[in-house]
Amino acid sequence: MSREAPPEEEAPGGGEGEGGGGERQGDGGCYLALCARPVHFEKANAVNCVFFDEANKQVFAVRSGGATGVVVKGLEDKTPISFRMEDKGEVKCIKFSLGNKILAVQRTLKNVDFLNFIPDSHQLEYTQECKTKNANILGFCWTSSTEIVFITDQGIEFYQVVLPEKRNLKLLKNQSINVNWYMYCPESSVILLSTTVLGNVLQPFYFKSGTMSKLSKFEIELPAAPKSSKLSLSERDIALATIYGQLYVLYLRHHSRTSNSTGAEVVLYHLPREGACKKTHILKLNRTGKFALNVVDNLVVVHHQDTETSVIFDIKLKGEFDGLTTIHQFVLPPRSIQPYQIPVAGPAAVTSQAPVPCKLYSSSWIVFQPDIIISASEGYLWNLQVKLEPVVNLLPDKGRLMDFLLQRKECKMVILAVCSQMLSEPGRGSLSVIATVFDKLNHEYKKYLEAEQSYTLVVEGGQSRSNVLLKRPVRTQAVIDQSDMYTHVLSVFTEKKEAPHKFTIAVLMEYIRSLNQFQIAVQHYLYELVIKTLVQHNLFYMLHQFLQYHVLSDSKPLACLLLSLESIYPPAHQLSLDMLKRLSTANDEIVEVLLSKHHVLAALRFIRGIGGHDSISARKFLDAAKQAEDDMLFYTIFRFFEQRNQRLRGNPSFTPGEHCEEHVTFFKQVFGEQALMKPTTF
Repeated sequence: MSREAPPEEEAPGGGEGEGGGGERQGDGGCYLALCARPVHFEKANAVNCVFFDEANKQVFAVRSGGATGVVVKGLEDKTPISFRMEDKGEVKCIKFSLGNKILAVQRTLKNVDFLNFIPDSHQLEYTQECKTKNANILGFCWTSSTEIVFITDQGIEFYQVVLPEKRNLKLLKNQSINVNWYMYCPESSVILLSTTVLGNVLQPFYFKSGTMSKLSKFEIELPAAPKSSKLSLSERDIALATIYGQLYVLYLRHHSRTSNSTGAEVVLYHLPREGACKKTHILKLNRTGKFALNVVDNLVVVHHQDTETSVIFDIKLKGEFDGLTTIHQFVLPPRSIQPYQIPVAGPAAVTSQAPVPCKLYSSSWIVFQPDIIISASEGYLWNLQVKLEPVVNLLPDKGRLMDFLLQRKECKMVILAVCSQMLSEPGRGSLSVIATVFDKLNHEYKKYLEAEQSYTLVVEGGQSRSNVLLKRPVRTQAVIDQSDMYTHVLSVFTEKKEAPHKFTIAVLMEYIRSLNQFQIAVQHYLYELVIKTLVQHNLFYMLHQFLQYHVLSDSKPLACLLLSLESIYPPAHQLSLDMLKRLSTANDEIVEVLLSKHHVLAALRFIRGIGGHDSISARKFLDAAKQAEDDMLFYTIFRFFEQRNQRLRGNPSFTPGEHCEEHVTFFKQVFGEQALMKPTTF
């Protein structure tokens, strides 16, 4: 791995704490994995040099200085880029500009060569020397498609390729400063320079649209006073990464054997665009040895080579605050990265061989931020990924588990599975735990609804033009709304009928309570689920109380459901009418809603109850009865209107103006002409 303790600080046999002592943890519950489709490139050897560009996430395989070919592959690239270039000496650094239009190659300490990859342009190299006399170029970084920074041992020089076809560069700005080493974070366009004799004073620079800004410099606290005035802070112990949208400098601090500490720790310094850089978090590793850092899905991953395990830290989770910094322990027990099989390359006959297990935590592995692992000796580049399913069983505290899952990108289905699991045997949770989980979900849901509402108000108010930064809130997977809970958790839970009915109703009411607490309007289908569950268990007294004390909020769909329950619970009719009156609903609208839900008899009962059955459209009811595909229902409705016709006109037949001919024909087909009602004479 790429980061290790200086020899005098490394303790033999690993550190203390879980997973220490050189002992390999089992692979059960591996929550980290290498991506299934890595970038495969030619292994590094005597003639093939391998380079990685952190901005474009591309691997360069350079054979014989480029004379026998350069192959460029990236995780996002559909097809590799292949070309040849003249061998002008050993390549020290090679990178494409953003967009792959211009190639930059460093072969000497004094200059960088450029080659345009623009259609119809000349394939002639052009060169830029560093401006500072006697300076040596340590490396370079592209900050855009045409802007490049040279980092020398005496400062930085910021250039722009004004017109690539003219093949010349313009110096935009330079800054003199003694530099030991540098680091670049492409996500935030920040270059970090190590300065001073000890190397622990760091100077960041920010680049944007042709401008270079000097940010506040800061000092990294070394673990002990250095014995001599030589470079004490190595770039191996520093990482630059964006976590939860903020830029952090991660310092891997190795403790000397004489200190009382139980091992190394990762210190996080928050680096804002404006203001001073502050030490904000300390991640306790409880072990010593060789380490490497990645950041995946806003989690800090620390790999430990001696034990071949990794741990993860989440700085959003609650830690121990000492007044200045928050101290965090790892979220989950140490586990190895999931075993990975390297497929055997070659003809079909050869590929039938069993895949070769990949040597995990190999000393030839090199890590890059945020989530890249490269094995130059095997010729692979992987993304490191977090697997959420194993986390569920490793984090028994459901509240903490939810806090963890809600911050992850691909969390929705795992969260819904956890919710289902805690409602079922054998892992059924207590109501207080279930309530905690519901509250955490609805807290996120409410935050999104409020952001959406604020955005809508601004847009409707016509203020969006003046507010250029206004963006529509992004609906992340952490937003679990009522339809998600209903579809994937609550409706399935009530259908299974595994739990005692009192528990089932308590769970439904707990979810409704949580929604009300966050002032989220409860959707009618949740109330319907409560009513159906109460009816299934003949708990009509409870239904009556819920409605009487307005535990279930009034709505038209709910009133329609109650109307349809009249045959099994007669008081439901009056409860429904009372609700509709409170809603000031027009009678014809109530009928329309009932018919749309195929509650044809309930609609008819309702219209009779208000005395409007003599003027209603027969065709509308017959249409609805036919759509229900229930012959006896159709017969009942048809007979009702025949009787009405007889009572009002002295003849059961329908008049041409009622347009019921097709229904009469259908009635004859199903029940026969003899079933039609005969006129009654007195």
